[in-house]
Amino acid sequence: MAGRIDARLAELGITLPTPMPPIANYVPYVITGGLVVISGQVPALDGKIMITGKVDDGLTIQQGHAAARQCFINLLSHLKVACGGDLDRVQQVVRLGGFIAAPARFSQHAQVMNGASDTAVAVFGDAGRHARTTIGVPSLPADVPVEVEGMFRIA
Repeated sequence: MAGRIDARLAELGITLPTPMPPIANYVPYVITGGLVVISGQVPALDGKIMITGKVDDGLTIQQGHAAARQCFINLLSHLKVACGGDLDRVQQVVRLGGFIAAPARFSQHAQVMNGASDTAVAVFGDAGRHARTTIGVPSLPADVPVEVEGMFRIA
């Protein structure tokens, strides 16, 4: 029987992809105490990068927003594994960190990162409200426009 969060994902039309394995010398997540810290996720689906480029230099804010949403969905894939398959163990989205590849003139990083934050709140309700850092960068691995990392409190 699906849990409460799995049912919410279904209501939102979100299907969690197969977690993407690390592409370098790191682990996808670390559990310490009651926290799960998940390594940065890119906008990929089943191991394939979905979008490349820079926001405001070939890509729109809306495309960046959608990329950030997919990054959060990929965080959830790893989180589900870390929780032994039970996302109902998640008590709080503690923090999200977002990296937005864009030219120096770009200043709407927050609107892009809202793709991840809005999804966190849609999935977890008040428990999805989190602290956040959003940083503009000149480039990201594999030329992706967004990378999102997360920290979650679990039971």
